[in-house]
Amino acid sequence: MEKESFFWGTGRRKTATAQVRLTPGDGTITVDDKPLEERFPRFEQRQVITKPLQVTENLGKFNVVAKVDGGGISGQSGAISHGIARALVMANEAFKPLLRQYGLLTRDSRAKERKKAGLRRARKAPQYTKR
Repeated sequence: MEKESFFWGTGRRKTATAQVRLTPGDGTITVDDKPLEERFPRFEQRQVITKPLQVTENLGKFNVVAKVDGGGISGQSGAISHGIARALVMANEAFKPLLRQYGLLTRDSRAKERKKAGLRRARKAPQYTKR
């Protein structure tokens, strides 16, 4: 049986979903057919995306191609990070305890709470008047 030439992982955060594909290479990161710096101009978001690669010391060893759907910038960067972490575990099972220790394999299940009837937002009520 021949070895796979790529590793994939699906990441999710808020309402965003990312399909990530890792291939051995020079460390190029592409998101939706655009370079990482163009797609995510803020340094903090790029740092979130590359954290799994930094933790496992694989920053220049894998090319990352990600397709992201739904959500906003913050949710998408978290979803890509989650997908990269899952793909790294497929590449090498020894990374699993380290990624788990940094909390990169756990899906962040926090999402926006729905608005309730009679309220202005999920929990904000109209001002109470006594008289």
